[in-house]
Amino acid sequence: MLFKKVIRIVLTALLFFQAISGVIGGALLIIDPSGQLINLPISFLEKSPFNNYLIPGLILFSALGIFPVIVLFGFLNLKSWSSMTSIGIGVLLIIWIFVEILIIGYKSEPPLQLIYGIVGILITIFSLINGSLKD
Repeated sequence: MLFKKVIRIVLTALLFFQAISGVIGGALLIIDPSGQLINLPISFLEKSPFNNYLIPGLILFSALGIFPVIVLFGFLNLKSWSSMTSIGIGVLLIIWIFVEILIIGYKSEPPLQLIYGIVGILITIFSLINGSLKD
């Protein structure tokens, strides 16, 4: 079915984008917890419980980087658990962005919160559609 194939291709691309973004972004924050390496001001953390980006980097690397890599491999290998866990990734990304906006406020430049919020919503929607379609 062409529709199912298109849904799977788009979901694969979204999961790949999130996996790469999470691994690279998280790794760069772990390597340089000051955020200077990626031009992320430490002042963003003033209202947060963190004094640097190490813990957010670890969370980003593992929960929004490595976890999506695992789910992506499961999805590509047609594992039955991959649809439900891909929904989890979408929801997790939405929660991450929501909490980030609550703590540091909305930052429109660069529009990363908007982009990743949309990615989270799309992952969730495409995962739900994919899970409801029969082969």
